[in-house]
Amino acid sequence: MKMPLKSRKSRAVFNLWLVELALICVAVTVAAWLRFYGDPETHLAFAKDAPLRTALVAFCTTGAMAAFGLYQVHTRLSRMDLVLRLGISFVFGGVALLVMYYVVPRTYIGRGVLAMALTQAFLMLLLLRLWLQGVFDGDSFKRRVLVLGAGQTADLINRRLRRRSDRHSFRLVGFLPAPGQPEVVDAGLLVHSDLDLVSLACEQGIHEIVVAVDERRGGMPTDQLLACAQRGIQVTDLPDFFEREAGMIKLNVVEPSVLIFGGGFDHSLPRQLSKRFFDLVAASALLLVAWPFMLLVVACVWLESGAPVLYRQVRVGESGKRFELVKFRSMRIDAEKDGVARWADANDDRTTRVGRFIRKTRLDELPQLFNVLRGDMSFVGPRPERPQFVDQFNREIRYYGIRHSVKPGLTGWAQLRYPYGASVTDAEEKLKFDLFYVKNQGLVFDLMILLQTVEVVLFGRGAR
Repeated sequence: MKMPLKSRKSRAVFNLWLVELALICVAVTVAAWLRFYGDPETHLAFAKDAPLRTALVAFCTTGAMAAFGLYQVHTRLSRMDLVLRLGISFVFGGVALLVMYYVVPRTYIGRGVLAMALTQAFLMLLLLRLWLQGVFDGDSFKRRVLVLGAGQTADLINRRLRRRSDRHSFRLVGFLPAPGQPEVVDAGLLVHSDLDLVSLACEQGIHEIVVAVDERRGGMPTDQLLACAQRGIQVTDLPDFFEREAGMIKLNVVEPSVLIFGGGFDHSLPRQLSKRFFDLVAASALLLVAWPFMLLVVACVWLESGAPVLYRQVRVGESGKRFELVKFRSMRIDAEKDGVARWADANDDRTTRVGRFIRKTRLDELPQLFNVLRGDMSFVGPRPERPQFVDQFNREIRYYGIRHSVKPGLTGWAQLRYPYGASVTDAEEKLKFDLFYVKNQGLVFDLMILLQTVEVVLFGRGAR
């Protein structure tokens, strides 16, 4: 009997964990040998409790890796995501080890051994993961996906996930037309067969069926889909497929019931407390590092165009509450002398020379750290908009108000996945990512966004 896909993938992940566990143990052993080379007595004393000490390092490190999603069955990460997650895992694993050493001093392996062991283990695991990515990047190792439906709804997959990078985790076998429904998808992508859905899926080696019919009444072979699920073939709704593969919530296919019953939207007390603690720590740490640069920006803005150095603007925050956002002034003092709110355009002539630089490097956003400390904003969340734009978006964009169920952020998921927006269309596109964040928010996700923001700042993506 053929092993279900989920079981095979779970076994592969378990085997990967065993290999990485062994590599970390090897790294600790090699580190101890290097550290105590020429000192056999100390090395012998270390070796007495070596199995316990080595196992502790391995389990703490791989435990942190599991917490940061590196052992999820269907996760396929880009190289940058892999490096970031692996780096965070080793940092948190190291902190966990220091706590364990304080609680159980007998397990302590010494700073030199620990530093060398973690460095070697990080390099070995990174090389292993990159090698595995190269090996398994071929189509033969991707999930084989069959789309049920060939109309306008199904064609969204072609239009939105058309690039190779968008399909890094799956291979699209084709579109199976639903009886009595229009066919919009290109004829070369259609799958025609006299077999029933279960037999077709088995014949084609399908791992996942994405349900994307235009009309569900009469177009859903429920019994056959249930039979496929019983055979280990994953059955996924189109909104869930977009959420997983594109990191967004597709507004024109999602229904309120999907948002209501789909889980997520964590506003529990532990989440609120961890979120506030994260905000205070992150904002305070960045202020300690950034205050010299802030003083330099103050001097440059004042020397070029005089006072005021700060620019204050009303924005809409959590639950629609208004607050005053503070930024370093990057435009002329008379940029909005007529009182009409405007988006910033590319090469906006209202921007000063210093303003162009601090916008590109995001230095103009640093005063918002005080908004975070006051509690008006969070470090990570949807960017706050001006009331005039919010009123317009609420009228024209479905679900726009959901983004105000959390505090706005200094940085956010939409800022990483979509460039600067200056229109209603841009706002609608960014909302897809904002809703994904609101629905899937969590401490680990916040940390990942924070670290990826460093890349955005360094390379200037999305700034205007």
